[in-house]
Amino acid sequence: MSRVLAELMGAVEPTFRQQLIQLERAAGLPGADIRLTMEIINETRSKVRELGLDPRDTTGPELYQALRAKLLRDEIQVRAALNMRADGTPLAVVEAAHKYLTKAKLSTEVFAVKQSALRTMLKKLKPTATMKRLGYRSLDSMIKHEPAAQLLVAASMAESADWQRRRLEAYQKLRPKDFEVRRTAFLLPTAKRWPELAAEHTAKAKHHIVVVPELGAVVLLPLEQELPGLAITTLLLAVDSLNEMRSLSSYLKLQQVRPDFGEAFTQALAHEPLTAAQLAGDQLPWKVLQWFYAKGHSQYYPDVFEPHVQPEDLTWHAAEDLLAGLHPALEFWQNSQLLALLDGDGKVVSLNMLDVALAACNGLDYTHRIVANMRRTLGRELLARYLHQDNLQSALLGQLDQQLTPEPAILY
Repeated sequence: MSRVLAELMGAVEPTFRQQLIQLERAAGLPGADIRLTMEIINETRSKVRELGLDPRDTTGPELYQALRAKLLRDEIQVRAALNMRADGTPLAVVEAAHKYLTKAKLSTEVFAVKQSALRTMLKKLKPTATMKRLGYRSLDSMIKHEPAAQLLVAASMAESADWQRRRLEAYQKLRPKDFEVRRTAFLLPTAKRWPELAAEHTAKAKHHIVVVPELGAVVLLPLEQELPGLAITTLLLAVDSLNEMRSLSSYLKLQQVRPDFGEAFTQALAHEPLTAAQLAGDQLPWKVLQWFYAKGHSQYYPDVFEPHVQPEDLTWHAAEDLLAGLHPALEFWQNSQLLALLDGDGKVVSLNMLDVALAACNGLDYTHRIVANMRRTLGRELLARYLHQDNLQSALLGQLDQQLTPEPAILY
């Protein structure tokens, strides 16, 4: 079973097998890897049947094409549910997605830099190249009229490397008093200079969603090019971005008592935050803990998290559930985030909706299929299954208080 998991996750053997052995021993030999593997195999077979295919002899390319066709059919249903015309422009698609996201019932509160603090910082940094790209005659006018998150997106494209360095240095001086809890903002810049900036970004990044975690914002860039599955892809990426920001938010809340809070904040923006605990020789990412508690692997412990982190902070939205609410046909994608088919020649085909959508949106053939989001989700779920064991969870809870200090600790 370790071989199957290793191939699904793209892990290197025998290192992966040795890590599993360490996890099994530390958790009291629960066989979590075997149970998870069997769940993936059985649930993937069930999904293949739903597509009208025979799981006994379906090849990777056949499943890949069936998933792509299914997603493009579902795109029609999503656009209709968003009250869009079938021949709507790409901008109209993004506008409809933006409107839906702003009204969706999602937990969106984040711990983010105050708008006033960021604007004061921008005045000192003088993003003059951004001012020219956006067509403003003065910095004061630009800072007054443009949302701060949009300014940072434009500055990321317009300003020099030296300016970006100075921005990060300014971040290191921020303190908890410069932050506040507020709702995530879903923004869609539509001023006349933005289509050019958006085209520039999407050509390089190959996507049109930009996350501004320091301000708790998701910026949906306008598009001029029609893309297959655009509505679904936009919604999936936006909710995925929201999850990432809320995970960072709960981590930062736990860091408020650190004397070097500004440095911790800047590091967390640049690199995935890690806990002090270790599993199988690797530091445990904070996102795994967010996933662990959000997915109900364990109850919430107020003595450990409060007063900084509340139960509502430890949530994780399944974008597939949001989309299933738009049309029953999309219920197929629910609970498929970590599912994949391992065909006869060892090739992996992901059933993760975001993997399928990104491949369809970018017109990727079978040889260039995407599996990254399935592997990321599967990795988190595997670690969560081991953390569910009482002995490891007890040790973990004892270590969470360490998150308030920069001192490292070992779980076992």
